[in-house]
Amino acid sequence: MPASPPSAPKPTSIQVPDATPTTRQAFLSVKDAAEYLGLSPHTLYVWRHRRNGPPSFRMGPRGRVMYRIEALDAWIREQEQGRLAFQYDPEPIGHRSAETLGLRHRRLTLG
Repeated sequence: MPASPPSAPKPTSIQVPDATPTTRQAFLSVKDAAEYLGLSPHTLYVWRHRRNGPPSFRMGPRGRVMYRIEALDAWIREQEQGRLAFQYDPEPIGHRSAETLGLRHRRLTLG
């Protein structure tokens, strides 16, 4: 009996089912969105509770929390841009003067 070819490695990206193209390709459940972002579902629930993280909404009569793939991609881009802006700091914190930080020096008197 001939040996069967090795199976292809599983892709690391999430595979979105094609059951109903308009819904399944555009929206992800909490579990699928977490996998898409490389996070845990619990993290997304915490962020949603704190009104942080990517935008989500409730869909259907059971009110399932859903995420638009487009919104997830846009949120990722915002995080990247914010992180890049935050990383550039011409004056590191350790070298800032008290005046730059808006602090006043106080003299200690013993006595």
